[in-house]
Amino acid sequence: MTNLINIGIPSKGRLRKDILKIFKKNKLNLISERGERDLLGSIKNLSNVKILYLHAREIIERLGDGSLDLGFSGYDLLKESEINIQNKINVVKKYGFGKATLVVAIPDPWIDVQTVADLEEIAFQFKDKKKKRLRVGTKYPNLTKEFLFSKGVTQFKLVNSLGSTEVMPFTGSAEIIVDITSTGETIKANNLRVLKDGEILKSEACMMVSKSSLKNSLVKKLVKLLFK
Repeated sequence: MTNLINIGIPSKGRLRKDILKIFKKNKLNLISERGERDLLGSIKNLSNVKILYLHAREIIERLGDGSLDLGFSGYDLLKESEINIQNKINVVKKYGFGKATLVVAIPDPWIDVQTVADLEEIAFQFKDKKKKRLRVGTKYPNLTKEFLFSKGVTQFKLVNSLGSTEVMPFTGSAEIIVDITSTGETIKANNLRVLKDGEILKSEACMMVSKSSLKNSLVKKLVKLLFK
């Protein structure tokens, strides 16, 4: 019995559809007993490969702990993960789809705020006049903190976003947001705008390998097949 190879594919959304197309294009037939909603699958004629449909964030975690050999996820989610996880993962291919940018967006009416440096001033005003910290709503706390600190903005409080981040300023749960956007339309539609120098990271869909599986010959073969 050869060792089982575990491959992680996003369980929903655009990313899932695009990744499935790559398998199809390379004549790798994915089989699921229960169709679309199945969270487990296999590849026809490759009995020692198991497909797991997981949340894109979980794919990163599991590549990091070695319970997945190969996985597909967004570059943004890799960079958001803890550094010790990042160090255990190799990006072997960037696909050029699933493109999006992580940005800092503020309410449109804040006309005096154009750059991240202006944000520091607002943050101090909040602290002095309102006796509270400027709240930043995001699903990317690590990248947000790193970026703002690197730009000299220190007086803020991170608020974890559990749903649509863009509505947070509207519902009063945060003043500004850091969110991933592909067109910027949703941000505009919610009366927000991106700061001139508010781009944190460009992301796209990637094929990643757990470093512990790099030498496995079947993993190498699959990487080669899915590379096209």
